[in-house]
Amino acid sequence: MTNVKESANFIWTIADLLRGDYKQSDYGKVILPLTVLRRLDCVLKATKANVLKKHEQVKTMNIQNLDPILNKVAGYNFHNSSLFDFDKLIADPNNITFNLRDYINGFSEDAREIIEQFDFDNQITKLEEGNLLYMIIKRFQEIDLHPERISSMEMGYMFEELIRKFAEISNETAGEHFTPREVIRLMVNLLFMNDREILTQKGIVKTIFDCCAGTGGMLSVAEEYLHELNPDARLEVFGQELNPESYAICKSDMLIKGQKPDNIAKGNSLKNKDGEKLKGDQFINQKFDYLITNPPFGVKWGKVA
Repeated sequence: MTNVKESANFIWTIADLLRGDYKQSDYGKVILPLTVLRRLDCVLKATKANVLKKHEQVKTMNIQNLDPILNKVAGYNFHNSSLFDFDKLIADPNNITFNLRDYINGFSEDAREIIEQFDFDNQITKLEEGNLLYMIIKRFQEIDLHPERISSMEMGYMFEELIRKFAEISNETAGEHFTPREVIRLMVNLLFMNDREILTQKGIVKTIFDCCAGTGGMLSVAEEYLHELNPDARLEVFGQELNPESYAICKSDMLIKGQKPDNIAKGNSLKNKDGEKLKGDQFINQKFDYLITNPPFGVKWGKVA
């Protein structure tokens, strides 16, 4: 956990650069999406050159959807076909704004949708106007968030720690975001306790759903627990989350781990009314083997009850 604490503290110091130009309660609007971006950047680094080479080969062909081809080369369910990465972004300070937008637009659809949830384009403009954009990107380029250094589980801890800090400085509750991992581990243990004989069968596949998924901590712990119990088992995870930032973090984690990104939905699990802008239960007609959730007890439900 040393890497997690060091990285979280380093990222927290980057927030200090926003002091004066941003209200403390708005630090997360910059720090969280850039943490996700840097994570995705580090994940794709090893295969980026091969993806660009393949993109050059196939972009003139009459292929409607290049994503599956380039994803395969990237080795993940997403890729980035922009010429830029964080290293190249900081190599051209004078064009950082244009190049950063080009880089974000180079992500495949699922990954790009994650970044859009943060409404980050508006922050790019604001950071540029405050002469902060290059400085912030440079600091993020200095941190290594590759999975070989920081696992998905540890990354979840880091996001939760950052969210908790942002909640504290803005006098908000982190209760709707954060459940201690020790508590989740106990819940998962109880959930699977009576099915150990089934779950240790060769090639077993089970599904689990969290209707208040937050940043995906419960799904990640459940996945890790089953893998420890039976490396040959597979747990397909599904989740729904109302908060766009938490939804984006959860979906990015599942994308990196090879889970189906469409299994993570955005909307309010407590309602499902036609014609409303906010989507309700996205899995209303589906059945799952397990359900695990921690409802947002720190938030009033009156407006949807």
